[in-house]
Amino acid sequence: MTLDESKIRLIMELRREGIADSAVLGAIERTPREIFIPTPIKTFAYDNRALPIGAGQTISQPYVVAYMTQALKLDDRCKVLEIGTGSGYQTAILAKLARRVYTIERHKSLAEEAGERFKELDLHTISTRVGDGSKGWPEQAPFDRIIVTAASEDVPETLLEQLAVGGIMVVPIGPQDGTQHIYRFTRTEHGFEPEKLLPVRFVPLVESEVRDSA
Repeated sequence: MTLDESKIRLIMELRREGIADSAVLGAIERTPREIFIPTPIKTFAYDNRALPIGAGQTISQPYVVAYMTQALKLDDRCKVLEIGTGSGYQTAILAKLARRVYTIERHKSLAEEAGERFKELDLHTISTRVGDGSKGWPEQAPFDRIIVTAASEDVPETLLEQLAVGGIMVVPIGPQDGTQHIYRFTRTEHGFEPEKLLPVRFVPLVESEVRDSA
């Protein structure tokens, strides 16, 4: 099966699994997942599973990427903060749907590789930073949307405070040795409205120094 055939199969699978947002499906269809994956495993690019990308990190399962993106309810006016650039795959999809994406990665080597991919794909609305994602990007706050691609043990209050009124944050919450769920928080004039969504398994969101994982 060619990569194009595999991509068509994946899009059909995502539809069957409940991804109904045509803009999200279109962004996934237009984003070449194979360039975000190490050469030895490129043939698995459109399998609906997570894959290793180095530095102990993974590129998320396409269904989870699609689900979290759909849960953000993006439009082309949104200013988005992403915590955990990783390979840059999720970032690239966000950039096709939002006005501006700010993305933070603590592993310098992953951030640099992702930056090269953004150039290759001619994505100019992405700002990258190497640093501790748990602190957010306060000087660019508030954000219309925030997406966290690592699991927090508790509700990440620092990130919630960087969310605009009316904004949405999607984040996995739960212990590394227990059940994690994706939560969606909507900020109102009076506080935050949480929704418990999908059970998942993510690497941890850690507060630490920058890692050069070359």
